[in-house]
Amino acid sequence: MSEPGTPAEVDRRLSDEIDDAGRRAARTVELGRRGFTISVLMFVLLVAQILPWAQGRAGWETLAGEAGGVPQLFAVTSTGVGVFIGAVALVSRRWWVAWCCAAGGWFASVDGLLAIWSQQSAHASGAAGDGPGIGMIVAWIATIVLATLWMRTAFSRT
Repeated sequence: MSEPGTPAEVDRRLSDEIDDAGRRAARTVELGRRGFTISVLMFVLLVAQILPWAQGRAGWETLAGEAGGVPQLFAVTSTGVGVFIGAVALVSRRWWVAWCCAAGGWFASVDGLLAIWSQQSAHASGAAGDGPGIGMIVAWIATIVLATLWMRTAFSRT
């Protein structure tokens, strides 16, 4: 059996343990109910992939590049940041990943605005666009709300 050590050694080990726990806690964020809301919005983004986005194409087809460059950029950023990086942030609860989701979410939100605008604008032929599909609008709204939630989460760290 090992000796517990002197009281000074025990105090030092306990102090080191407490400091380590504090450092681990400082690198994480607490999601609480917000984590559930984020999960639901991530699911909404996935559902939006089967709805029409642009030129009669579904979101997953837009993601594959079949509906133009600007809608594809929004599909990539909203899916990449909103779903994949968001999942990493939910699982790891790392503060810096929450910041990546917040910043990436706002970038994707601007992409979404440009994608919607590109579907309403006149093309080189002078004809007005067909307009955005319901999936693109749903994905844009979900991306804005996700970006807001991730920003609040990132700023919630003490």
